[in-house]
Formats: sequence, C-alpha cells, structure tokens
Amino acid sequence: MVVVGVDPGTQRCGYGVVARTGSRLRVVESGVLVPGDHDLPYRLAFILDGLEALFSRSGADAIAVETVFAGVSPRSALVLGQARGVVLAAASRAGVPVAEYAPQQAKLALTGNGRAEKVQMIRMAQALFGVTALLADEADAIALAVCHLGRGALRAPVPAPRPSAARRRTRGAA
Repeated sequence: MVVVGVDPGTQRCGYGVVARTGSRLRVVESGVLVPGDHDLPYRLAFILDGLEALFSRSGADAIAVETVFAGVSPRSALVLGQARGVVLAAASRAGVPVAEYAPQQAKLALTGNGRAEKVQMIRMAQALFGVTALLADEADAIALAVCHLGRGALRAPVPAPRPSAARRRTRGAA
C-alpha cells in the first residue's frame, strides 16, 4: 500500500510518499513544495500542479492530510483551509480517497509522543527512514502517511459511550 501524506500550507506544502510491504515501511519520496513569494492564487495553483503530478507518479492508494485547526488567528485558519481545499481537489481528480488526522495523531504515530516538537519529528523521520528532512513540513507529511498506514493498530474499536442520565432528560423534565 502506498500513502501520500500532505502537510498543507500556502508558503510550504510538505509531502511524504510512504509504502508498506508487509510490516515494513519505507519512504519512497518526500519534500516540500515552495511556491515562493507570490499572490495566493498563484501559490494555490503551484501547489495544485505539484500535488497532481505527485499523486500521478506515486500510484497512491490513499492521501493522508492534516485536519484544520484554528491556531492563533482566524485568517491563518482560512488560508490553511484554502490549501487543504487544493489537496482535496487534487486527490479527487486523481480518484484517491482522503483520510484526515489531527496533528497529535500524526506525531504519536511517528514519535510515540502526541506533543512532539518539530525537531523531534525531523530527527525521527531521519532516524527511521534515512530521509534528510530539513523542514518540519516534510517530517509532518511523512508522519501523516505513517499514521494512516498504522491506523488499524492506532484505532482499535471503542464501544460507544452510554448516554448519561443528564443527556437522557427531555425538555421540561425535572
């Protein structure tokens, strides 16, 4: 199985192509798309072109992308959402299913620590896969792919919680 992890961004869009053969994982390709200091429409088009080419040559079975988080500013969340939209559009054009993971899930999958710092992510990608990841975006993308490939182990079935007595009350009940 081949999974492409994508850490979306309009300044830097990290990607990591990870293949699983049996229980072994290997990074086939990884890097960062950097559209330069252009206006937003150009950067989005640059990322779209790069991802379409990547998805085509990788033979991806799935795309793993980071979920949206609000961060410190609504504007940043909006711009990140636009970059994610480009990833989703490119995946749809390629006919490849998309899975979404929180940053903490990806960090946990790669380092064993859901609160790992950027330098830890880079070092673990280098240690496990021999990649020379210099930017956290690339390491994050690899982590997203690893997260998806290990999701069976990470997502054991959990029984649905039983509703509490407070939730079962209807309006007007005392």
